[in-house]
Amino acid sequence: MGWHSGFAPYVPVAKRKRNAEQVVKALTKAGQAPMPVIIDGRKITHTFWGNAWCQHLEDFSDYDNRLPRGRTYVRNGSVIDLKIIEGEITALVSGSSLYEVTIKINKIPSGQWQAIVQQCAGKIDSLIELLQGKFSSAIMAILCDAKAGLLPSSADIHLHCSCPDWAVMCKHIAAVLYGVGARLDQQPEALFLLRQADQRELVTAASLNNWQTEVSADHDIQ
Repeated sequence: MGWHSGFAPYVPVAKRKRNAEQVVKALTKAGQAPMPVIIDGRKITHTFWGNAWCQHLEDFSDYDNRLPRGRTYVRNGSVIDLKIIEGEITALVSGSSLYEVTIKINKIPSGQWQAIVQQCAGKIDSLIELLQGKFSSAIMAILCDAKAGLLPSSADIHLHCSCPDWAVMCKHIAAVLYGVGARLDQQPEALFLLRQADQRELVTAASLNNWQTEVSADHDIQ
């Protein structure tokens, strides 16, 4: 049964895996340096940033019945290349064919970002602490707030896949979105790149706040 009947031809998981491996080898041989998403075990994400990304997407009412289609794909290694740059995610997904996925993410509004920076001032001690997700639940709440936090709203996310599926979010896009969560486990700084926000400002604000506190204390002593 082909696409002309409204459904993609079924491709067994084992064959999809073989196809994905062959494409990765071909891209590597061509010098394109693919960056596949590799899932270790059943759990897709393991860290604060990866978990926060996936949970945030699953909370969207217009995503919750579509995202599950991508879990099997990402677990089976079908996302054979995923790259994150400023405001954009590009990926190649192996299905019944090879599909190109592009997801554009709006830049976080300046006022919203500065509000986050101010709320976090003095509460994050280092960049390492930030990227490792080792901070208080209060900071987690600020960064992951559905309306005012760092994570994008559904209106900030613009989806495109080269497959013939009529759905706005096909299983290839869903797989890539989960793949981003897995990538954030390894590269949490990519979320700041995606939203075009400088994570160093959160630490700089903390340092500035501490410096101002010390200066004020010295002045009071004098």
